[in-house]
Amino acid sequence: MSQTVVLKVGMSCQGCVGAVNRVLSKMEGVESFDIDLKEQKVTVKGNVQPEAVLQTVSKTGKKTSFWEEGASAAPESKPAETVAAA
Repeated sequence: MSQTVVLKVGMSCQGCVGAVNRVLSKMEGVESFDIDLKEQKVTVKGNVQPEAVLQTVSKTGKKTSFWEEGASAAPESKPAETVAAA
């Protein structure tokens, strides 16, 4: 089943983009991916597990996490934390 996984990856230069590009191009199940250096955003499409994509990109040594919608706008209002605090 094809799905889209969006990650936030701490990339500072084209070399970082190259490293992420290299690991994703070798990863099984990946159909396409888009790396946005300015946004620090990596979008992967394909028959992949989100956790596996995260692990693969983490191997580059870059700070990698799942992209949270609206995270950059208001980092202090994460629903998960609100639930935990209640």
